[in-house]
Amino acid sequence: MTKVIAIFCCLLAPLHSGQRGQELLNVSSENPTDVGSRMRSWRQHVQMEVESPFADLNWRAVGPQMQGGRIESVAIPQGSQSTLYVGAGSGNLWKTVNNGTTWEPIFEKESAFSIGDVEVAPTNPDIVWVGTGEVLMARSSYSGTGVFKSTDAGSTWQNMGLADTHHIGRILIHPFDPDTVYVAAIGHLYTFNSERGLFRTTDGGQSWEKVLYINDRTGVIDIVMDPTNPDVLYATAWERSRKAWGHTAHGAGSGVYKSSDGGDSWQILANGLPTGPHVGRIAIDVAPSNPEVVYVLIDNHELIPNPAGSSRGGQNTQRIGGEVYRSNDRGASWQKVNEERLSAGYDFCIVKVAPDNENTVYLPGNRFMVSEDGGHTYRQIEGTLVHLLPHGSRVLHLDMHDLWIDPENPQHLVLGNDGGLHISYDRGESWLHINNLPIGEFYAVGVDMDTPYNIYGGTQDDAALFGPSNHLVEWDSQDPWQHVYLDRWGGGDSYFTYRDPTDSNVIYYEHQFGDLRRKNMEDGTAPRIRPTAEEGEPELRTNWMTPFFISRYNDRTLYYGANRLFKTLDRGDTWSPISPDLTSQPATQGNVPFGTLTSLSESPLQPGLLYAGADDGYMHVTFNDGEDWTRIDTGLPRKWISRVVASQHDLATVYVSLTGYREDDFSSYLFRSIDFGASWQSIS
Repeated sequence: MTKVIAIFCCLLAPLHSGQRGQELLNVSSENPTDVGSRMRSWRQHVQMEVESPFADLNWRAVGPQMQGGRIESVAIPQGSQSTLYVGAGSGNLWKTVNNGTTWEPIFEKESAFSIGDVEVAPTNPDIVWVGTGEVLMARSSYSGTGVFKSTDAGSTWQNMGLADTHHIGRILIHPFDPDTVYVAAIGHLYTFNSERGLFRTTDGGQSWEKVLYINDRTGVIDIVMDPTNPDVLYATAWERSRKAWGHTAHGAGSGVYKSSDGGDSWQILANGLPTGPHVGRIAIDVAPSNPEVVYVLIDNHELIPNPAGSSRGGQNTQRIGGEVYRSNDRGASWQKVNEERLSAGYDFCIVKVAPDNENTVYLPGNRFMVSEDGGHTYRQIEGTLVHLLPHGSRVLHLDMHDLWIDPENPQHLVLGNDGGLHISYDRGESWLHINNLPIGEFYAVGVDMDTPYNIYGGTQDDAALFGPSNHLVEWDSQDPWQHVYLDRWGGGDSYFTYRDPTDSNVIYYEHQFGDLRRKNMEDGTAPRIRPTAEEGEPELRTNWMTPFFISRYNDRTLYYGANRLFKTLDRGDTWSPISPDLTSQPATQGNVPFGTLTSLSESPLQPGLLYAGADDGYMHVTFNDGEDWTRIDTGLPRKWISRVVASQHDLATVYVSLTGYREDDFSSYLFRSIDFGASWQSIS
């Protein structure tokens, strides 16, 4: 590979929602970074790269490739099925001209690396549009900087504006006029803003008009066009919001809209469709073979009533979930058609109609489902699976995000999911996994002391892996990386991953919310070793990405951060708490834990000197291995602590980074203390 590839190791964490106590709302003020500041920061970044004394040092892509990564969008020019544009959730934009044998990153120099949608003009394959900021409202979703346009098939790009939309759901290009483009903008994820809704340009992006707007917390996520009349448009709106302590993926602003005049005016379609505060994300598609037929997939958050006479009475805790509605009169009326409960959600909500049959409906969701009777019944598409590079999975990866159906050959499907790119030529009976793209999203990485050293890390839904640091990614080479574990669907979320420093056969890794395992790589056993609260004590709160580490002073000693710090002397068989609650102890919780430790650091110069940082901005230090703790965040902004690092060179020096990302605050927060945290100096 002659082109340098920068691999982003994203250090992420958890979230929540629901009814929230005022004390949590005051953890930090909502002050989103304005567009001008963001773009000035980007220009400063570019200039610093040029002037850096390290400017001539190049990154080397060491892998892995075979695990894949989260693909959000796939676009293929008409009549050129071997050319693919693939947008990754946090792995940028890639292009192949040989059906995935080799790839080129074509968006590396732009101001965003998170892709929401990519589309190619039907009348000119050189015109490519990209919407930045992925569709998901997940904790691992990053915002973009608007829409970009290329007129040379991706060789160069121009930012065409809409930078404050943050997240782009869909781009629709007019079938006859490439200068007319519609952009479905979802808007900010963590704060409310007005630059969301549906935007239209008729001059190739030189100017924009907002043609559909609901409110400052509701964006437009999907748009389709009547294949026989480009003036007839259908769009879906989605009300959603997220905070550090939770998310709400539904609201009264969600709905289905139709325009018959190219977007000048709109009417809401509600005859037979659910409305109200429980309506979540909505996907829509028109049957190419019969535009009278329109389908929507709705993520319905209303709770399922218990059967009449049930001893439980009242309401169930299970929500309705995915519902498929069909219209046979271009949206004038709708009927719910699915006969069974379907999985759909704010991350997986797509409906696609086969170009040759109005009754063949695909639902690429958590699993890949298809109906062949007009949406009434469904079967799961699995098919046989062949990997381009060796991989341990035998079934199609979970969590689908985009599906392209060849309009000239409906047997030909291209699917993007959390495991990468999959291609079928027989409607999903068999698949080729194009797993050579190095786009895995790493939550954290570590190394061992071998020569050359190995790299260990946990990824977003593609398991924990390790591989040699001296590998060089080449399209014609094998991938030497190995899985620490692999779930039954070929992936799984994983976070901090460490090899035992004295027993190379033992690797520690974790799943969501601190599900810590100790794996024997020889016999495959991986017992759960997470600490738990003592009987009668409050339940522990653990972060989505729970921090733990092996002590550098004793390889049998591990530390584990929940809302308290725990210590084991026997590799996790037994644990003891060595701290009180080191957070603000929020009295009210959202729908994901808050008030959790997010980063731990052990001094490499003195045993027992430990630092602990939390998601609510609290930070503590102990000098005696947990017997006494001192709070040391005075002088720091009340932000989520993303990383604490004790200096390797000076005993009293410690560094801390904080993030305002969960407030749409993109400022840099990096501080240093030279007195064990008694005072702090900003160094960013």
